[in-house]
Amino acid sequence: MRETEGMTDNTIQYLVLDRRDPDANMARFYVLSIEESLFGDASLIREWGRIGTKGQRRVELHESTSRAAEALETWLRRKQRRGYRIRSAPTSS
Repeated sequence: MRETEGMTDNTIQYLVLDRRDPDANMARFYVLSIEESLFGDASLIREWGRIGTKGQRRVELHESTSRAAEALETWLRRKQRRGYRIRSAPTSS
């Protein structure tokens, strides 16, 4: 993803979260990303569903990148309280 105007290097632009519980047959994902909309606004894109499926997608428009980042952080905290964990990057051998 290209860096958009106003986005700082320390702004989270893309996060993948997992929630797995084999005993409950639960394997879910949640993706949060900040992207520039067609009209130049900042948008928070949320995608979620069962791992291995297409899932659902919702786009929230915000007036600035900082507002979209605040919304992303709010959703991140909410999902972490529900047991989602940030997916770690695969290690290369």
